[in-house]
Amino acid sequence: MRPCYRGRVTAVRDRSQEPSWDPARQISVDHRSPVPLYFQVASQIEEAISSGALPVGSRLDNEIELAGNLGLSRPTIRQAIGSLVDKGLVVRKRGAGTQVVFNHVKRSLGLSSLYDDLSSIDQRPTTSVLVNEIRNPPEEAARALGLSEEDEVRHLERVRFARGEPIARMHNYLPAALISPSDEALAERGLYQLLRSAGVHLHAAQQTIGARSATDDEADLLDEPAGAALLTMQRITHDHTGTIVEYGTHVYRASRYTFDLTLRGDS
Repeated sequence: MRPCYRGRVTAVRDRSQEPSWDPARQISVDHRSPVPLYFQVASQIEEAISSGALPVGSRLDNEIELAGNLGLSRPTIRQAIGSLVDKGLVVRKRGAGTQVVFNHVKRSLGLSSLYDDLSSIDQRPTTSVLVNEIRNPPEEAARALGLSEEDEVRHLERVRFARGEPIARMHNYLPAALISPSDEALAERGLYQLLRSAGVHLHAAQQTIGARSATDDEADLLDEPAGAALLTMQRITHDHTGTIVEYGTHVYRASRYTFDLTLRGDS
């Protein structure tokens, strides 16, 4: 029986932003597994990044140290780190080693705003407000809100950032009289926070998720190459009386963002 080798991925932390947990993670490598060794290593480092055990700014041991700790060859470790670089999770910096630059945001589906979800996992959300105006709705928004194209709605367009990285471009349409948020309020708080503060009781929503390629404008706003994969989301939200209070159409960077769904079988 061939043994499993164990080692540690050790992060050198910025003492000015010392995390409250130990970022070191145990890595198990099974030589008997059909899963390539580099993939075993990469997937466990990715899990450490996703869970926050290796926060943004952490530095991994160099390839020689990792290879020695895990009983693996240096090319195997180089391939593992290379796959994380390709995913945008780490970067190799000359003289500084390999550094975690971003953890992929995973969002569980629920009636919550992106701002709230990012705040709950310490992603430090910020917002750039591009449009905040009263206007006539486009046909799709009018139909979703149950209005005519002659009615007025509030149109919001924003780019949401997580730890300084653009994550999503968001268009929202609401009945014009519902709320009148300032640009400052939209930059500092999530839309659902503002709605609840105004006495709107959010109850349920229908949501559709898809995917498409980024337009040139979207690619520029989201720091992606033209034609990059984007996740799309359309949502129609109702209050406790069944009244439609919001229609949202958002795009998310597929390289930085995923939706999580819990599926249950018959009991």
